[in-house]
Amino acid sequence: MNNSIKAVRGMVEILPDAIGPIQHLEKIWREVIAQYAYQEMRLPIIEFTALFKRSIGEATDIVEKEMFTLNDRDNTSLCLRPEGTAGCVRAMVEHGLTYNQTQKVWYLGPMFRYERPQKGRFRQFTQIGVESFGFKGPDAEIEQLALAYRFWKALNIESALQLQINSLGDKETRLNYRQAIVEYFSQYLEQLDEDCKRRLHTNPLRILDSKNVHLEAIINAAPKLIDYLDENARHEFQALQDALNALQIPYVINTRLVRGLDYYNGIVYEWVTTALGAQGAVCAGGRFDGLCAEVGGHDTKATGFAMGVERLLLLQEALQLHPSATPPQIVIISKEKNPQSQALLILVAEKCRSLFPEYGVFMGNFAASIKSQLKQADKIGATWALIVGESEATARGVSIKFLRESRPDTQCALSDMQVSMFN
Repeated sequence: MNNSIKAVRGMVEILPDAIGPIQHLEKIWREVIAQYAYQEMRLPIIEFTALFKRSIGEATDIVEKEMFTLNDRDNTSLCLRPEGTAGCVRAMVEHGLTYNQTQKVWYLGPMFRYERPQKGRFRQFTQIGVESFGFKGPDAEIEQLALAYRFWKALNIESALQLQINSLGDKETRLNYRQAIVEYFSQYLEQLDEDCKRRLHTNPLRILDSKNVHLEAIINAAPKLIDYLDENARHEFQALQDALNALQIPYVINTRLVRGLDYYNGIVYEWVTTALGAQGAVCAGGRFDGLCAEVGGHDTKATGFAMGVERLLLLQEALQLHPSATPPQIVIISKEKNPQSQALLILVAEKCRSLFPEYGVFMGNFAASIKSQLKQADKIGATWALIVGESEATARGVSIKFLRESRPDTQCALSDMQVSMFN
């Protein structure tokens, strides 16, 4: 009888042989975001359920179907965060960081949604989020889109992504458009699927996101939100397009793009790809000016985006890009087992770490043969091996075996170390 305990379905674990591409992506991200002077913050994984009901909207799919909720000992409803923006805004408001101030922040971490696990869609997934507070549109959106595009180029995936943009206008615009959408789709009740019928009176704009191919003609003929924008919203949307043209960032206008969260207003956008099948959205965002007030703060201009790390990794894989973190560059190899030799091996490793702090140092499996240890060193991609055999231990030195092409300056440093390791 098998009593082994396995991971919870849909929860992600990254094993050592798969961590390299993730480390590479995070390294590139930190290099890019540092150029834009955003500050990192860390957010709690568990929040009050009321936060997401109030911010995301009780009629959204996330709140209705996808949140992991639990009651604490006081019977207060808590949940695992399904997204990062609401928690970020809550933290900024709670600590007084938005009133009469400007802030640029980012965060990285796991999010949780109860969905049917499939490739590119997990119940635990990792998001990188970027938010700015106190900046009027569309300047903040333009900077964030430039930031994202620079990141895509650094990952070498920009050619596989398409930027789609739209504008939701202000609250009044959205309410007027909502009424028009309800009136329009009410004419086609018999043709709507059950999901769209439910959304018609709860979150009708989400019908525009329906993937039901039988409704495509009806949806395409629906009123366009862009036709309901006021003069200010039209001006901002045009300014965004002018800036994207100047920055040479390709884009298309998608009038069906409405985003599934109630807190959005003004400019919204998504970066999508056709390389991942149904899971085409890898990054999405927009303006959420009313959210700070919604969670108890002052009215604050705000905008941001979030990207899915797992989908970015899948996209790199689909494009046959295989980035990895730098493997261990130096492997210490030996068959010596006496205490004096063991101390020597540790001394050799520490000397290497001091001489080459940018490289990793890997201690071999000293129980195996020298040949087996060299084979393992080659397998993990090491650049060179330092061998401490009986003669080296006696002479208190090392032998150097270059496994791959090495920089001349590194070879000189290693040779000097070989001659005078312990001077």
